[in-house]
Formats: sequence, C-alpha cells, structure tokens
Amino acid sequence: MFSRWCQLWRRTRVQARVVVYTRANCPLCDEAAEFLDEEQRHRGFQLEYRDIANDAELTRQHGDSIPVVEVNGMVRFRGRINPVLWKRLMRKI
Repeated sequence: MFSRWCQLWRRTRVQARVVVYTRANCPLCDEAAEFLDEEQRHRGFQLEYRDIANDAELTRQHGDSIPVVEVNGMVRFRGRINPVLWKRLMRKI
C-alpha cells in the first residue's frame, strides 16, 4: 500500500523550471504567485521569480505584459494564468 502511494506521489512531481517575470505593486503578479506557489508545493517544479524593474532589458522585453510565466524556457502565460491550460501543460511535461 505504501509503495503504491509513493508511486502515485512521484508521478505528480513535475520536472519543469518555471520563471515568473514580475514587479512590485502588481495585483496580477500577486495572483499568479499565489497560484504558482500552491502548484509548486503539489507538483514540485523549480520556481523562480525575476523582478523586471531592476533590469532594463527585461523591462523592455515585457513592459506592462506582466506577469509573464515561462515554463522550460517558453513563454506560456502573460497576465492571468488560465488554470485549465496550466493543468494541461503540466500533464504534458
């Protein structure tokens, strides 16, 4: 029984690297962080936040389209994260 539970638990762990481009005083960024922090606890992917305010190149790239969520090097979401699309993406990884 215990080994079966361990197999199921391991299957929910995702080998992914998620980078969120964000900045202070951004309500959508706070919403995305809350969602992704919870998902990270359940799925175990790498999660990193980068503040674009301190980097001119990132500010130029992303501007007002934040948060930007990158999964394994590909931009997957800008602004709000769609939970249905997120779950589909996580199943594919």
